[in-house]
Order: sequence, then C-alpha cells, then structure tokens
Amino acid sequence: MITEKLYDVDAYAGEFTAVVLSCEEIVKQQKKLYEVILDRTLFFPEEGGQTPDTGTLSDIPVEDVQIHAGVISHMLAEPIPAGQQVQGRINREHRFSNMQQHSGEHIFSGIVHAAYGYDNVGFHLSDSVVTMDYNGVLSEEQISKIEQEANRVINLNLEIQISYPSAQELSMLQYRSKKEIEGQVRIVTVPGYDVCACCAPHVRRTGEIGLLKVVSSQKYKGGVRISILCGCRALALFTEEHAMLTKLAASLSTAADQIPKIIRKQQKDNAELAGKLQQAGAELMRYRLRDIPQNQENVILFTEETDGRILRESVNLLTAEHSGWCAVFAGTDADGYRYIIGSAQKDARMAGQLLQEELSAKGGGSERMIQGQLQGVSAQKIQACLKDL
Repeated sequence: MITEKLYDVDAYAGEFTAVVLSCEEIVKQQKKLYEVILDRTLFFPEEGGQTPDTGTLSDIPVEDVQIHAGVISHMLAEPIPAGQQVQGRINREHRFSNMQQHSGEHIFSGIVHAAYGYDNVGFHLSDSVVTMDYNGVLSEEQISKIEQEANRVINLNLEIQISYPSAQELSMLQYRSKKEIEGQVRIVTVPGYDVCACCAPHVRRTGEIGLLKVVSSQKYKGGVRISILCGCRALALFTEEHAMLTKLAASLSTAADQIPKIIRKQQKDNAELAGKLQQAGAELMRYRLRDIPQNQENVILFTEETDGRILRESVNLLTAEHSGWCAVFAGTDADGYRYIIGSAQKDARMAGQLLQEELSAKGGGSERMIQGQLQGVSAQKIQACLKDL
C-alpha cells in the first residue's frame, strides 16, 4: 500500500495521526531496529539528494526514514504493534531549514541553467551542507553574479507553485530533471526563474528563504561543485564568523576592516624573519663544517630541525671535501629525523638501503645523493647502523 504523503498536502504541518500497517524487526549497520510502515506520514524520507526529516512516533525517536516503490518506512529503536494509532511529530525547525535550502537551490540552479545552459547533475542536502554539481565551469565572477541574482529573486517574494501536470501537459512543458521519472511528476515552479521536477517540501514564497550565500566552489568532474547556505543556516554561519572576526580584531588591537592589511604586514615580516633565520642557520652550519678535519673520510652530522636547502647545501659542501659517505640528519630522537646522504665516489643508495633494512627508513634518490626520514630511532642507533659502511 502506497503511503499517503501528508507533506505534499501541507509542508508546514508539524503533527499528524496515522495507523501502523506493519512493524518488522531489522538489523541495520549492526543495530537492531524496527521498520514501521504507516498508512500516512508527514515524515519526508531520504530522497532526491536530501536527508530525511527527524522527529518522533508516539514519543519514540525516528532514526531514519526511507522510501521504496512509494512505501515510506520509519526506523525506530522500539516496536509499535500493527493496528495501533500513533501520534507523529516532526522537527519543524529542521524541516523548515531544509525547505529554505532546497528552495534556494532551485532558484540558483534555475539561474545557472537559464544563463549558461548547465544542468545540476548532483545535489546533496545534509544537516550541515548543501552542494550542487554543474556540468560546466563557472568563474568566481559568474558565481558572484548568480548569487546576487538569486538574492534579488528571494527579495521579490514570489509564490512558489506546486503542480501535478497530466502526461500531455508535461510533454509540452520545459522543466529541469536530474533523472527519468515514472508515474505522476510533481513540478515546482519559481515563476520566471525555474521549473523543476521535485519531490521535496518547499517554502510558499521566495521571501521565506531569507538569503542565499555561496560558501565555496571548486572544480569537479569537468564542471564545478558549489556549496551554499540559505536562511537560518546562512545567519548561523555569519554569526559564527562575525564573532571570530571580532575576537581576531580585538587580539590585534585594530578594527575588523584593517585585519587584511595587518595580516599582509605580518606575512611580510615573517618572510623576512624566516630569510634571516635561514641565512643564520646556513652560516652556523658552515662554521660546523669548517671544524671537520679534511682528511676524515666519512662524515655524519646531527642538527636540530632546519631548512631542507641548508641540508642539501651542507651535503654538497661535504662531498666536495670528503671522499666517503657524507650525511646530515635533522631532527630529534623524539620527533624523528630527516636526512640527506651524498657521496662523490660511492653509491649513496647503499646507505639508504641499509637504513631501510635496519631502521625502517623511508626515502630514495640517485647514486650521488639520497634523502628520507626516520621515526622512533635514536641518533645513537643511526650512527651504529652507518659506522660499518
């Protein structure tokens, strides 16, 4: 028996009564649940890329809602006997948030389709994120213009229309759809901006969406994936980020609009400081290298974590003066070591192979120079491993 979808009748309703048609024990993800089927329900199932409604049946939390062949199943941790009447309650705040997100997505996708001819080929609406995948590339400037136009449509407070056209009417209608649909098609229309086949609840008027904000965009499978937030979720994001910005401004003793300027200056100062530290580190290493007797064949040095360029330069200087293995290990026993080993006359890969076999080192390189890293090994063990090379 196909479940009567009360959310199609009134998407704003929060409570309903229904009769339990069946209740069967199931195991889902190694958890015992009870699959309850009602004659009718307000619970929207997981469908069309959207997560299901939340709420209770006779005060028992509904953990999941699924649909198959028109029959909607409610997953509960406790059984409800068949034939019993139940009182259902959905989380109206969660439902309305999903309605805001989904209606906002229709407007955004309708504008994309009209302006660029791209289709929405992937949609996901969870409790934290809304993503749309389009089969074409959009620039940041284009995305910004679409966002502005979507918010203009929201401010027009247009009525969102729900219709069930006949097969003949449908054949004459230009509408968006991500898949082939069997049976009666439900059409959601934002007049002048979008006509789309959709099974989900929507707000009555575009103004109820409040606002739409693009959160991120990235290239995806030859097109673009865009993430948005609408209404209450967008406000929550703005509130959180504004609080973070206010705290950051206070910690920098400046106004919020001056933060980018201060950060750029700090980045410049840090880069200059890093350059000076690198120069000092290189000079210090050169002093250490001068103290090594020129007639010493093999050289193994240990130093605190330093720049990779200094390690490479040091090994190059050592191999120019010493005929054996020249190795520099940077790090500590506790944090591990990065190393570079070179030799002007021997195959450096032999040293790397020994470290891999004896101390589980990772790395590789050429005959003249190798590099890698070690974890959980002391400097004493490293020296003992290499002493017989």
